Amino acid sequence: MDIQRKRALVTGGAGLIGSHIVDLLLQEDWQVRILDNLEPQTHKHGKPAWINPKAEFLLGNVQDYETMRSALTDIDVVFHEAAYGGYMPEMAKYVLVNSFGTAQMLEIIRDQKFPIQKVVVASSQAVYSEGAAQCAIHGHVVPLLRPAEQLRAGDFQVQCPQCDRPTTSIPTPEGTPGGGETVYALTKVDQERLVLLWGKQTGIPTVALRYSCTYGPRQSLFNPYTGVIAIFCTRLLNGQPPVMYEDGGQTRDLCFVEDIARANFLVATTDKLDGLPVNVGSGRATSVRDLADIIAEQLGVTIEPIARGEFRPGEIRSLISDISRIRTIGYEPQVPLEEGIARYIAWIRTQGTVDDYFAKAEIGLREKGIVQNITRSSGTA
Repeated sequence: MDIQRKRALVTGGAGLIGSHIVDLLLQEDWQVRILDNLEPQTHKHGKPAWINPKAEFLLGNVQDYETMRSALTDIDVVFHEAAYGGYMPEMAKYVLVNSFGTAQMLEIIRDQKFPIQKVVVASSQAVYSEGAAQCAIHGHVVPLLRPAEQLRAGDFQVQCPQCDRPTTSIPTPEGTPGGGETVYALTKVDQERLVLLWGKQTGIPTVALRYSCTYGPRQSLFNPYTGVIAIFCTRLLNGQPPVMYEDGGQTRDLCFVEDIARANFLVATTDKLDGLPVNVGSGRATSVRDLADIIAEQLGVTIEPIARGEFRPGEIRSLISDISRIRTIGYEPQVPLEEGIARYIAWIRTQGTVDDYFAKAEIGLREKGIVQNITRSSGTA
């Protein structure tokens, strides 16, 4: 590809991942247009200072037809990062922004006959129900979603679907069945399937990147519904303990945002993974409890995390991304967790006063059943 002449649209280009994609593309001599609605939940103070002045900026919503038509004009490659995310309670908004917004964007490209050469869509590891696991008896298995009744009883184990024995989490490859067990996850399934199916129908190359938990500088300090590292940091900086659901033994594959941005650039500049869903992560599992300890140590705060006997229905217990597929095009995670957290904390310290928005938000999550209480302990915690 002659990348010097490429023109990119980055939807959600003011956000954590989108803004880093913008910076990388500009470094590689691409022309870049940003479309972002500056969602108040994420951008409390409006347009952030980190938006690269070398990029064209359009303010607007992906679900608005004329806005999207204008944004897509004279574009070669679309990086579709715009989405409503996290554990927020607005079901209709998830569907409107994520599912409808994506479908309409694809219709516009097709119907207007825009000469788009590739679409890269931001999917998520949330599309997997419980990921892949190893059973001592049955080997590699794909566990079923843990029912709320099991979690309510204080039993957090992921069981073999054949014998109900406890399993061990193993790296999850892209072929693992899923489906999405939260509204957010369901709309991520919508987004990636819409894009990949549309690509087959139109002949336009597409890739769906299934991101692991992404973190790093520019992750919103105002959004209490998404980003465990950001939430833990704001709690600790306000003298409050990090709140863990279940027993804190859940594991996450945490990936630094610059690694995620580089993955986007790699799939955009090769045809080797066209038409495929592709995991992007670190390939390393970290428990929520260990994560809280790492953040507290780096902040120099001696506050222990707490588990208050709560859980979130539909939450994945343990997931490690199998990144073998994206490694075939030269991807390798470069920023280890401890270094990445240190860089994020250094950025936070440049942001002035940091408030705790989580305490108020979690009240609403309980009221809507997104967070529920454990009624009795099974002794497994």
